[in-house]
Amino acid sequence: MSSNNSKNLTVAKFGGTSVADFQAMQRCVNIIKNDPATRLVVVSASSGVTNSLVRLGQENVSEQERIQTIDSIRAIQLNIVEHLSNKADFIDQIETLLALLSQTAEQQAAHYSAKTADEILSFGERMSSTLFAEIMRMEGLPGECFDVRQVMKTNSLYGKAVVDVDELKSNCSALLKATLENKVVVTQGFIGQDGLGCTTTLGRGGSDYSAALLAEALDADNLAIWTDVVGIFTTDPRITSHARAIKEISFGEAAEMATFGAKILHPATLIPAMRHNIPVFVGSSKEPEKGGTYIQKQVESRPTYRSIALRKEQTLVTVKSPAMLHASGFLAKVFSILAKHELSVDLITTSEISVALTFDNPPGSTQAQLTDQVIKELGQLSQVKVENGLSLVAVIGNNLHNAQGTTSTIFNTIEQSNVRMICQGASQHNLCFLVNEDAANDVVEKLHHKLFA
Repeated sequence: MSSNNSKNLTVAKFGGTSVADFQAMQRCVNIIKNDPATRLVVVSASSGVTNSLVRLGQENVSEQERIQTIDSIRAIQLNIVEHLSNKADFIDQIETLLALLSQTAEQQAAHYSAKTADEILSFGERMSSTLFAEIMRMEGLPGECFDVRQVMKTNSLYGKAVVDVDELKSNCSALLKATLENKVVVTQGFIGQDGLGCTTTLGRGGSDYSAALLAEALDADNLAIWTDVVGIFTTDPRITSHARAIKEISFGEAAEMATFGAKILHPATLIPAMRHNIPVFVGSSKEPEKGGTYIQKQVESRPTYRSIALRKEQTLVTVKSPAMLHASGFLAKVFSILAKHELSVDLITTSEISVALTFDNPPGSTQAQLTDQVIKELGQLSQVKVENGLSLVAVIGNNLHNAQGTTSTIFNTIEQSNVRMICQGASQHNLCFLVNEDAANDVVEKLHHKLFA
């Protein structure tokens, strides 16, 4: 990702491992220095901090656990401060934020609210962006820290707030664009602000989405997502050592991968990039010289099989009622209950008297996606069965619905495994199915060996 054209604009996002410590942040600053087009930098919280903040935002946290958790966050941030030239100033800044965090966490322990959980979660990015801007200045880059909440206005759906894209664009023009002409601006991913002036979050992984929204609002030429892996792989390299990096991939394929569990990109990230046709680069901040994956509208190769994605922690809900037989409006009633609770369904299959739905239940959420109240309301319509401990496997590629032998190749390969649900045909880019969580890695490994050997 380099450019000699000063008129080009790249928005760069650095994830948690990329800003984990002082040395990691220094590597990121070198990447920025090597690409003069990078003018806006979006950072996540330092690695490990968000998990601690998620715990502080949950119910039933004891005073002792609260103190220990804040101490662990303090250790991560002060390890970075140790290397700063004006250390005393930044110790004060971090301690001020930690004192505010402690106070907010106490309020949460006394009276849980989703609004306070979002306030707690915002502290990670607020600390990392402050420290990152100072390291840029130390390394000779004219940088400043900008509070993204000034421009990223959202509704009040705490935990998964929706951004007002039009307002973001006008706010960026008024408050950000001119500064980018002569400074590199560092800001926070993941967080926003509602009309009441309260801090909101865009959901776990929302830093990528923040960066994409800012790139769109600023008419950027490129979006660079810097993480801890060298691009996007044919599957998770932790599952099989035979996984290999993909040089280029289309928006459609990448969107399916992100949606169905590839952890490199947040599922919503590509929506702004696709709307505005902004190429996205994914690379490793530890090894920038190794290149990465380019995601763009047009790609040279469109193979039948591109990758295999895996998403764990899935919940399968089966709603069964004889009233469905030859009846109209039953599905509408089911979906009106889900809409009322603002629940998003991933996969759906139907028979004459039942409908099966899957829901993502991501680890680290401060709130359960599928509450007892939802189950109770569905139960008033019909018989409801809830199954947990499932994983979703998605084979991603091109024209899978037309490719001869695709289904037999896939299911013959995993014939020893119990497949719980299959979805095919809704998209030319994927074939999905559910398996038991304890068999998921083995299923992916076998499929990868068959399709990519």
